[in-house]
Amino acid sequence: MAESEKAKAASSITQEDKVRIDEFLASLESSFPRETDNLIPILQEAQRRLGYLPAEVMEGIARYLGVPPMDVFSVATFYNQFRFNPPGRHSIRVCMGTACHVGGARVILDAWRRRLGIDRRQTTPDREYDLDTVACVGCCAMAPVTVIDGEVHGRITPTRIDGILLAFEREREGK
Repeated sequence: MAESEKAKAASSITQEDKVRIDEFLASLESSFPRETDNLIPILQEAQRRLGYLPAEVMEGIARYLGVPPMDVFSVATFYNQFRFNPPGRHSIRVCMGTACHVGGARVILDAWRRRLGIDRRQTTPDREYDLDTVACVGCCAMAPVTVIDGEVHGRITPTRIDGILLAFEREREGK
């Protein structure tokens, strides 16, 4: 499957997502006045509840506020805090700070991308993993660093990535 197909597959809405989106949109009336000043707080609440901002929820927010959908998409894409793909079960963040960059962070990011078949800010089609970068995690002595599910893994190498993924795969099979 091509990378663009994988990203598209990961962003497809599940039935559970549809229910949660409908519930969120139904709650807008009781939670937020119908004022455009509330756009960012509404987007933040949507992401808090859903884990990301699917196109369907942004279109619903636009209808609620009476603004063109492009206005909602423009604001959401301007801010780095918003994600447009569902979160994976395992969150992988590659540190790109100065020490990690010098220590080979680009190689590590490329290794994660190849192993997972996704790019940064994407989620695997099975929603098992999402990948992104961070500016610095403050563990420079352990560079290069990857944060997995909030746990710092230092001195990462492509071989260690293979081991981490194998451990996750075994965990999945053991369930």
